[in-house]
Amino acid sequence: MDWPENHQSVPVFEKDPIRFAQIHLDFYPDEKQAALLANPVHRGLINCTRQWGKSTVTAAKAVHHAIHTPASLTLVISPSSRQSGEFLHKVAEFISQLGIQTRGDGRNDISLKLPNGSRIIGLPGNENTIRGFSKVSLMLIDEAARVSDEIYKTVRPMLAVGNGDLLMMSTPNGKRGFFHHEWAYGGDRWQRIEVPATECPRIPADFLQEERESLGDSYFRQEYLCEFNEIEGALFTEEMIQRAFRDDVKPLDIRRSER
Repeated sequence: MDWPENHQSVPVFEKDPIRFAQIHLDFYPDEKQAALLANPVHRGLINCTRQWGKSTVTAAKAVHHAIHTPASLTLVISPSSRQSGEFLHKVAEFISQLGIQTRGDGRNDISLKLPNGSRIIGLPGNENTIRGFSKVSLMLIDEAARVSDEIYKTVRPMLAVGNGDLLMMSTPNGKRGFFHHEWAYGGDRWQRIEVPATECPRIPADFLQEERESLGDSYFRQEYLCEFNEIEGALFTEEMIQRAFRDDVKPLDIRRSER
């Protein structure tokens, strides 16, 4: 299906995001996936178990956004090109179910451009190649706990001009990095969704018991129960580091001491 260049007469799709997913994408979200789809999220954190379907539900959200926001730019940041490519593969499968033809945007290797002018671009976690985007309407950081702090600092300014939405999703990876920091200390500006495996209807209890016995308690609690555990072998715990900071101590003026 081709859309006119002026975007004035376009195919009509269900506006409600849950019905859009069910009717047009043949995707039937569970309760927490439906909450993510239905609610507008300006700053969102998804701390979820392995195999919950975070890539699928956020791919559906990205498609709904691109369809209903002509000429919008959605960026998908992942730790590697392969992971970004897998995410866009899910997006492409959903768009094909709509009967819409896409193509690359002509500038980025991992990209889809819709006939209404919207683009969805996948980027690897590489600071040297990730710069140069602006007016980002929706930014998705997949496996955020494994994306570097430098990348996070690099991509956030891309949201400035368009006041774009930012959604980060991941399984924990210790008490470190920007994903843990925003989850623990980011304050009320973030909407948080936590989905342990015990609340995922597609993961049976006997499988979880097997995983706990095979992986050990600490790793199991991280991968399936969404817990930010202390890094093994670390000399100082996160609590000790946070307690070392004080607001009532003035910083040393090195310039004065040197005179």
